[in-house]
Amino acid sequence: MVIFHLVYDLNEFYGYPVHYESGVYFFIGKTAGVLFIIISAISSAFSRNNFKRGVMFLGVGMLITLITHLFTPAFGIKYGILQFLGTCVMIYPLFKKMDKYILVVLGTIIIALGNYFDSVVVRNNLLFLFNLTDSTWISADYYPLFPWLGVFFYGVYLQKLIYPEAGNSGEVVRNSLKVPGGVSKWKSRLDFIAFLGRHTLLVYLVHQPLLILIIGIWIK
Repeated sequence: MVIFHLVYDLNEFYGYPVHYESGVYFFIGKTAGVLFIIISAISSAFSRNNFKRGVMFLGVGMLITLITHLFTPAFGIKYGILQFLGTCVMIYPLFKKMDKYILVVLGTIIIALGNYFDSVVVRNNLLFLFNLTDSTWISADYYPLFPWLGVFFYGVYLQKLIYPEAGNSGEVVRNSLKVPGGVSKWKSRLDFIAFLGRHTLLVYLVHQPLLILIIGIWIK
C-alpha cells in the first residue's frame, strides 16, 4: 500500500513519469487492497462491536472525502475503501453465520457481476454502490460493493476455515502467535508487526500526507 501510494504521489502531485495504472505497481496496489479487505473481514469475527467499528470506518472515510474534494475537486474520493469497509463491517452480521462454501459461491457471483457492471454505462450515478455509473463518474479511490463485497466474503470464508472458534465463544485465538521464550529477536519483530496490525487505520491515514511531505522536502 505504501509503495503504491508513493508511486501515485510521484506521478499525480510531482509529475514523475511513474505509471501506476498497469504493470507491477498496479498489481501491488490491487494486492494491498485485497489484503486490506480480507484482513478486515477476518477481524470482524474478533470484534466486540462491529457496528461501532463500521461507523468509525465510515466517519473517517467521509472525512477523507471532504478533504480530497476540497484539495482536488475533480478527483475527490466519493466511495473509497474506508466507506466500503464500513459498509461491509456493518452488514457483517447478516452473513456471518452462512456456510463457508456458500460464501465462496456468493463471493464469486458478486465478483463476476461486478466485473460485468464495470463495462455497463448507465444514465446516472444513483447505483454507484454497485459499480453502475455514468461516464462522468470520477473517484480517486473507488471500491464499490460489486465486485469487492465478493472479496470480503472470501475473507469471511478464510476466517471460518482458519479460526472456526472465532465469534462463538468470544475468545480470541492467541496461542498460534506465541513465541518460544528466549527468542527475543523474533518476538520484537512480531511485536512491531502486531503494533502495526492494531493501528492499521492510523497507519493508513498518516502515511499518505507523510509521503507527500517527505517527497516535497526531498525534491527541494
